[in-house]
Amino acid sequence: MKNRLSLARTIQIMHAIHITKSGGPEVLQLQETPKPTPENNQVLIKIKAAGINRSDVITRQNTGTYGKDLPPSLIPGLEVSGVIEEIGADVTDKKVGDAVCALIADGGYAEYVAVESSHCLPIPEGISLEDAAAIPEAVFTVWFNIFMLGKLQRGEKLLIHGGTSGIGTTGLQMAKAWGCETYSTVGTEEKKAFLEKMGVDQVINYKDKAFEEVWKDENIDVILDMVGGDYTQKNLEILNKKGRLVYINGMKSTDVNINLRTIMAKNLTLTGSFLKPQSAAVKTQIAQEVEKNIWPLFLSKAVQPIIYQKFPLAEAAEAHRLMESSEHIGKILLVM
Repeated sequence: MKNRLSLARTIQIMHAIHITKSGGPEVLQLQETPKPTPENNQVLIKIKAAGINRSDVITRQNTGTYGKDLPPSLIPGLEVSGVIEEIGADVTDKKVGDAVCALIADGGYAEYVAVESSHCLPIPEGISLEDAAAIPEAVFTVWFNIFMLGKLQRGEKLLIHGGTSGIGTTGLQMAKAWGCETYSTVGTEEKKAFLEKMGVDQVINYKDKAFEEVWKDENIDVILDMVGGDYTQKNLEILNKKGRLVYINGMKSTDVNINLRTIMAKNLTLTGSFLKPQSAAVKTQIAQEVEKNIWPLFLSKAVQPIIYQKFPLAEAAEAHRLMESSEHIGKILLVM
């Protein structure tokens, strides 16, 4: 009995947002849960802020590629910033007290998270600890899909649909700093004006103009799309020869009809990915390449996190409602 009582006392508790069941934002509930313990190759981060992502909404709704069966008391959240409080036995590249931002598989809507040491990066100089939570998921996603899969080269043309999303604002800045010509579609004049002020070369309000008509002679080299549906064939038609179409979502529809002759005639590549289920080794590779190629762009201020609104941890449901409205420009954060 004494041993059981002693064990019980050693369990430390934290607060976290749990997906209590499949459903709307109201299923996100703040609860007490055991504080994680880092494994040998992990660090324990005391979280300062966590980013909200569309993937979190999909997980909460319990649909799509993430399956129908949620783990019990799942804590969502794919990216955080904070300070390392504890390191695993095999960790040599980080130390207690380091300020980091990190890509994680889940668990970000919490006071603490244990994460692979190699998936953590130092906070870019000039970025606050809180704002750094807006960086990992967007930068990792953009680098993996546009640069690694899409093979975007300096001087090429990049189109990102939904350019005022967190991924859109980040990807357009990265491509511009890379020396590329940038294009985007948005749904309001306010969003169009924002991207134009940000320096995007050409922006279309898709409610007023058909992008496939306006850009039919532009010969776009790489397109990052999260819309799907009838955008797919339109994208193929405006791509340059040997162009690359990359998918990270299909918000309109994942069931599409395309003309294979378009792909064959122009030697096109159609690909896509989910970042979340990538292996630890792939994420480590992305982290290394991002730190080498993109972190200097934060120092020069060629790339900056664009944050729309911050919510306290307990108001995660409100943050999800804002995400689902698509009214935001840039990132939405939860702060501890």
